Amino acid sequence: MGRPPTGKPTSFDIAYLAGVSQPTVSRALRGDRSVSEATRLRIRKIADELNYTVDKNASSLRSQRSNTIALLFFEDPTPDDSMINPFFLAMLGSITRACANRGLDLLISFQKMEDDWHARYQDSHRADGLILLGYGDYTAYTARLAELEDHGTHYARWGSVSRDLWGPTVGSDNVGAGRQAGEHLAGLGRRDIAFIGEVGEDCPEFDGRYRGLVEAMGKAGIDADPALRMDAITTEEAGYDAVCRLLASGKVFDAIFAASDLIAIGALRALAEAGRSVPDDVAVVGFDDIPAASLTSPPLTTIMQDIKGAGERLLETLMAQIEERDRPDNRLPTRLIVRGSTVA
Repeated sequence: MGRPPTGKPTSFDIAYLAGVSQPTVSRALRGDRSVSEATRLRIRKIADELNYTVDKNASSLRSQRSNTIALLFFEDPTPDDSMINPFFLAMLGSITRACANRGLDLLISFQKMEDDWHARYQDSHRADGLILLGYGDYTAYTARLAELEDHGTHYARWGSVSRDLWGPTVGSDNVGAGRQAGEHLAGLGRRDIAFIGEVGEDCPEFDGRYRGLVEAMGKAGIDADPALRMDAITTEEAGYDAVCRLLASGKVFDAIFAASDLIAIGALRALAEAGRSVPDDVAVVGFDDIPAASLTSPPLTTIMQDIKGAGERLLETLMAQIEERDRPDNRLPTRLIVRGSTVA
């Protein structure tokens, strides 16, 4: 099939040696899953043997695409100057690998919500689409997402997938994760379970985690006490302050489910200063499984989000829009990681 190799190697040469069509070679080198894994591996092996490299400029001219994806981080309160949540930093490696496997370049940028960021990327042909990472005020976020929709911008974001109005979103099963935390704590005999994290329409991820916790408590015959819920954004300091307020209230509690690991780490510090033993007096569960979670004293029991799967699913969701095909399932499962903050 095709013509015998001559001169500088081309995709037609690879097609000839592999016994497939040239379009099949192009799809295989892009990592397109419509080509079987065995064929993709055979084509890549031949390409390597021929020292073949993709002419990205020529490919872009043919497809009118830049073969570049823009990954935009948004401001997130942190104790250092990074302003990036550690969970999203951990996700960066997964997104980078997923892009590399597809032969795509990744442009990484830090954005402020007030910036006109959509105009600088797809509108200027710097990128074929955007991946958006970062928490923040979801009320303000929806206005920005509406602008992207009006501009016809391809994008995928990490966040709550419980409502249609958030657009093409990939996220964890937050309600299911809350149930896991509640079932674990109730199974340990904890009855007075506090929740630390903001709840409401502006924080749908935290809201889902709280609803899952309350559901699990109800099934265990435990009434959720509204006085044991304390607002906190996803920072250590906010977690520390929230638990200090909880302690000052005089309310009895024997467990905490924190809406993020950063909140949980702050909670551990507040409990230690108050002389409360963890887990004997208070069991603590976090959420995210950031690297620091295993380094706390005691190590933090937490709900692990699928970081590797998240990066791959975000890119696949974005590419499905660009290539005009069906999007993959957008909700990822979570897993409980039990450590010393709940079980001695």
